Amino acid sequence: MEPDFWIERWQRGETGFHQEAGNDLLAKHWPALGLAPGSTVFVPLCGKSVDMVRLAAQGHSVIGAELSPLAVQDFFSENALHAEIRKVGSFTVHTAGAISIWCGDFFALPFEATQDAAAVYDRAALIALPADMQVKYADKLRSLLPAGTPILLVSLTYPHGAIEGPPFATSRDQVDALFSATHDITILEERDGLETSPVLKQRGVSQLDEVVYVLRPRADAGMHD
Repeated sequence: MEPDFWIERWQRGETGFHQEAGNDLLAKHWPALGLAPGSTVFVPLCGKSVDMVRLAAQGHSVIGAELSPLAVQDFFSENALHAEIRKVGSFTVHTAGAISIWCGDFFALPFEATQDAAAVYDRAALIALPADMQVKYADKLRSLLPAGTPILLVSLTYPHGAIEGPPFATSRDQVDALFSATHDITILEERDGLETSPVLKQRGVSQLDEVVYVLRPRADAGMHD
């Protein structure tokens, strides 16, 4: 899956993964992380998620990473935010108030972008990638995070072969395979996700489980210190 795939999806408006109203599971489970006011939250592969506005409204600084320039432009314009823009290496960084989005290839993102992160919110990053790229993603994410940084992960599973991803069905076994060597994994909720995923229902998915995890790195995890 090449970067052009996502660039073209945004250009064609094929963004059924975008949730106009945000994700209700964020408000429900975010307190489980116990972050201090003012903490920085990293949102990988953020698109134009309004969840970033909600996190900022709770007093957090928000750092997003997004490949599509159109998604970044839409985020700031749709939320009536005027962004200051600067270049950092191969990235274009858009900043408005407490929200900054680094526009460029996530796999080239430097540690300086995320060095202040106190938590990660991943609703649509891991499941956007096929299994082989999920391994690469998990490794990159670990390399970007300061020691002790927890991850709130929302994942989807559906019967094998029901649709061609993205999103890609990501089972609990897959999450364990990706993160159990470095993180303690706790499931906070598992629910029927069809009612909140009308696009997938239209695509032919008849069974959909939405699972919320907290991934907490262990002291011996070998993350950035």
